[in-house]
Amino acid sequence: MLERLEQQKRLTANQWRIILTTNLGDMLDFFDFFLIGYVLAFILKEWHITYGQSAIILISAGLGAVPGAFFWGWMGDRIGRRTVFMLTALNVAVATGIMYFTPDQHWLIPGWAFLAFFRFFVGFGNAGMIAVDIPLVQEFVPTYKRGWVAGLTTTLLPAGNILGAVSGAFLAPSIGWRGLFLVGLTPAVLILLIRYWVPESPRFLMRMGRYDEARKSLAWALQCDPSHIQLPTITVDEERTRWRELFGYPRSMVAACMIALSQTGGVGILMWITALFVMVLKITPAEASYLMIWVGVLGIVGRLVASWMSDALGRRYSGFLIGMGGALAMALAGYWHDVYIGTVSVFFVLVMIQRFFGDASYAIIGPYIAEVWPNRLRASGMGFSYGVGNLGKIIGPLGLAIIAGSSDLVSPKATLDALFPAFLFLAFWYGQAGLIFLLLGFETKGRSIEEISRSLDGAPAALPSTSTARARAL
Repeated sequence: MLERLEQQKRLTANQWRIILTTNLGDMLDFFDFFLIGYVLAFILKEWHITYGQSAIILISAGLGAVPGAFFWGWMGDRIGRRTVFMLTALNVAVATGIMYFTPDQHWLIPGWAFLAFFRFFVGFGNAGMIAVDIPLVQEFVPTYKRGWVAGLTTTLLPAGNILGAVSGAFLAPSIGWRGLFLVGLTPAVLILLIRYWVPESPRFLMRMGRYDEARKSLAWALQCDPSHIQLPTITVDEERTRWRELFGYPRSMVAACMIALSQTGGVGILMWITALFVMVLKITPAEASYLMIWVGVLGIVGRLVASWMSDALGRRYSGFLIGMGGALAMALAGYWHDVYIGTVSVFFVLVMIQRFFGDASYAIIGPYIAEVWPNRLRASGMGFSYGVGNLGKIIGPLGLAIIAGSSDLVSPKATLDALFPAFLFLAFWYGQAGLIFLLLGFETKGRSIEEISRSLDGAPAALPSTSTARARAL
């Protein structure tokens, strides 16, 4: 049944619709995630918010992301990727929209506590969407395009932050900071797109024994008559999975979780870099913000390059090169922060190089941590490892605060004396991920989802051309 998909030479318009929908989903999802940063700019002085209160507001989303990834990933294997995709979009939109009703500080429930509470649920849904949309798009494309296509779904994540900046600059003066949260209801529109554009994954439907629905889903993606797709001659009953089964795959567990923790370095550098541009380059905050636009653009380029690399060089070697490149550039930027070549700051050049590698890593890591699990546990495994990786949103600020000797856990006071050791701390997380790719990871390039599943479960090899063998593997 899946042979028709594996023999495909070019993606159809319907497959591109799925890719576009997941890209829009992630972009709008992260728009809501980053929106709080622009809201805080309006209320920090007005409400006299302390460092501790702002820390709780910002870190609460990271705290919600850990159980959110666990829960929604597990649900993706229980009730389907498409259903959870819609539910997480609703989760993020509703949690953001409710913050329009944030009370002032003098109420029984202070405004900052109200924001922190619902930011937890924004993070809960945000991580859940990532946990299911990558497995969903992977299961609709042939093996030889899986790495490239899955990597593409991450390319518009930086655009979510750009949308937040545009909203804060142009909409907030007229609609107020509470109005920004109503703009955050936009992801709810995704539910209509998903409902009419995206069917359920054929691989999930086959695993649940719903073969006729799987044939229709696959035919829609391939834009062919369902009767042209042969049903398996041997079918299986609905296959139930248990979350604890993940621990039966220790190599996948350790590799995926350690690689996902590389985002500790990414969160740390992005949290600190604008202030560092001001300090190291001796420029104004406005000029530093302008430079950050180019950092974001280069990050998108890095993701596009890495999406190509994962299928061209393979996941292991691409992950190793990207991880070590990010670590080396980070360490050198800290060591040579005061060096200039003519009028060009070596620090700025190396930070740009680091963000190329840093953003590129997401285009390889996200798809890879979904590929290293058996088919029946793909969303659960992706959710678990991504949830562990989200601990980096807490580890990063805490680590920087300790190194910088600051009590502010959200934006530690940047000092030049703390720069090199802090950058070494951030570089470590990229370096360890690169080494894990090389030493513990296994290659998934060129291997179908069914082949990976069989090898992990120790099943005997099956002829890839027989629908019967594929049915048994599912």
